[in-house]
Amino acid sequence: MALSLVHSTLFSKTSQLFLHTKTGFSHFSSSIPFSCSALPSNPKTWRRPVISVLELGGVKIARDDVVRDDPTNNVPDTIFSKLGLQLHRRDQHPLGILKNTIYDYFDTNYSNKFDKFDELCPIVSVKQNFDDVLVPADHVSRSYNDTYYVDSQTVLRCHTSAHQAELLRKGHTHFLVTGDVYRRDSIDSTHYPVFHQMEGFRVFSPDEWEASGVDGTSFAAEDLKKCLEGLATHLFGAVEMRWVDTYFPFTNPSFELEIYFQEKWLEVLGCGVTEQEILKRNGKLNNVAWAFGLGLERLAMVLFDIPDIRLFWSNDERFTSQFSKGQLGIKFKPFSKYPPCYKDMSFWINESFTENNLCEVVRGIAGDLVEEVSLIDNFTNKKGMTSHCYRIAYRSMERSLTDEEINGLQMSVREQVQSKLNVVLR
Repeated sequence: MALSLVHSTLFSKTSQLFLHTKTGFSHFSSSIPFSCSALPSNPKTWRRPVISVLELGGVKIARDDVVRDDPTNNVPDTIFSKLGLQLHRRDQHPLGILKNTIYDYFDTNYSNKFDKFDELCPIVSVKQNFDDVLVPADHVSRSYNDTYYVDSQTVLRCHTSAHQAELLRKGHTHFLVTGDVYRRDSIDSTHYPVFHQMEGFRVFSPDEWEASGVDGTSFAAEDLKKCLEGLATHLFGAVEMRWVDTYFPFTNPSFELEIYFQEKWLEVLGCGVTEQEILKRNGKLNNVAWAFGLGLERLAMVLFDIPDIRLFWSNDERFTSQFSKGQLGIKFKPFSKYPPCYKDMSFWINESFTENNLCEVVRGIAGDLVEEVSLIDNFTNKKGMTSHCYRIAYRSMERSLTDEEINGLQMSVREQVQSKLNVVLR
């Protein structure tokens, strides 16, 4: 849910709740895996994608509908190529195994009450992605530095909560939404510009809490905690848990669930009682509700001992053959022992420089061959000019890189950083 979005981009950049942990509506039944039929129809602010030109993972989307010659468009080809791959729908993939395990928990404990959505269109409006879940107009997550914009009114969803309002308006009261989400972010072993989330949502009617003798908010909060403690036990076994009070603009009260696992406290998800404004806007005037959001990669990396988030995208049989449908927690056996190669790059920055823009340039050239980009030094001289030095780690998960290949990549990175970011190399 949107919990993760605000948490990861505003309150705790190092915590990956959102929605890696970084935290959605109709169930489309057309011949293609997802449909964009729910997108706004105002011709002044929206042009409906024509899903007929390119097929990626069974999904037909025209490249020009996503990577446009538009001053507000910041979607690169590397991101477009991930659309439609839907790793969470592959039953023998760690993400699909985890999703199905969570499904099993809800089916067993709630008698199939929860409707499931895992193929909703990731191209959504700004209204769906931000306004409908009360993300403030000045929130950092709305910036072009953090979000992939198709145009000024259209984005690649940052979180599965982008479908929440539509599902409520369509009458759904219990639902799970799973999908690929997109975020401009740093480069390291736990961050990737495409990842996967699941949101859970449950609406209560007055007769459900009035008989309990407590108010609706308290009733929903108690039910939420019971539900998620059961889910944590289902995934991790009998572990110690604790609840941490937190703040989100779309839930009140709001919580984070942590478990003590492998000798350390692990943040599992964010959750809370839904703000009444969201319910009122979507026809639920006399109800209360709860919601939670979790990042599939974050939990799968722990459950399967997967050390690098890039591995989820690998087609190498040495990775894919290690996992089987329904087998949660099979421990990944590393097959790559290739060493990283480090290259440093120093330059004078300008006022518009951001690290996310640098990472986009590096990814655009090196793709998944770049393992990490880290700031190792910075200083400001007497003239007020600031210099940054970044260390780029190149390493393939599947093969050994040659000196010639790495030098070529680094040369291209230097050229593109200088021309696209308007910095002065040192």
